[in-house]
Amino acid sequence: MNLRVRSLNIFSNYKLDSIKTYQLTDAENHQVTFDIRKMEDIYDKKNGIPDLPHRHDFYIVILVAKAKGSHIIDFNEFTLEEHQVFFLSPGQVHQIIEEKKSFGWVLTFSRQFMLKNNIDYRFIEDINLFQDYGYTPPLQLNEIQFNTLNTYSTEIFETYHSTSKFRIEAIGALIKLFLIFSNNICTIHSKDPQQLQAGSLILTAYKDLVEHHFSEWHKVQQYAEALHVTPDHLNRTIKALIGKTAKEYLQSRIIIAAKRLLTFSEKTAKEIGYDLGFSEPANFSNFFKKCTGQSPTNFKKNI
Repeated sequence: MNLRVRSLNIFSNYKLDSIKTYQLTDAENHQVTFDIRKMEDIYDKKNGIPDLPHRHDFYIVILVAKAKGSHIIDFNEFTLEEHQVFFLSPGQVHQIIEEKKSFGWVLTFSRQFMLKNNIDYRFIEDINLFQDYGYTPPLQLNEIQFNTLNTYSTEIFETYHSTSKFRIEAIGALIKLFLIFSNNICTIHSKDPQQLQAGSLILTAYKDLVEHHFSEWHKVQQYAEALHVTPDHLNRTIKALIGKTAKEYLQSRIIIAAKRLLTFSEKTAKEIGYDLGFSEPANFSNFFKKCTGQSPTNFKKNI
């Protein structure tokens, strides 16, 4: 059985509300946090047995030095191989299946950790590395790029396990350098700083609106009106910052919600369509098929 079939079979055995959510807490104050581990240590601890599909309430960065296997993120499968880095946002359902021991780093940090280190939340939006929904492939690195990020990770690991003063602040600074360097590898931002700043504010507001209204507002015009901009301007702005239009981002959010419900709940396609704001089952089916190439019913059958 290939990795893809095996992963989908595992996904199909779990309901959405039973998918485990891992939380990152500090043993002392139950808030912050941060952690860094070696991929090889995680593999040994689990005896090579893959985690069940799960999600996190924090950000994850996976820097892969050497690996063979598969990483499934929100129903998209990516080959796990050397010299790549994954960026996962809170709430994304994922699973790593390794054919042999992987080597690399897993960095995890919370929004509270960012705030504690005076890193504004908009920074995460501006760097454009953490995509909430849709197709989020890993960043492929050449040897020089990998070595730079590996050096940052090693410094973070050593600092984290030290007793030095201000070690948390040092970790925060190193993470920011890690993310900035990664962003510079794949940046698609406008070169105009004022345009970038204005666009970032729109992007942040748009993502927030989508998260709260995607099951009721299905047209970009509705979001544009709420943001007091034209639909064309909203599409161009979002496209310039994340590489997809406002419409494509909205569709991705709805499709991910639909796939999760189809996979992890016992609801029918008709019920799911109503939950997601479609007045007629046929409208939901047509939308799903246009975006994925198959009907909701066929998607559920093929899981």
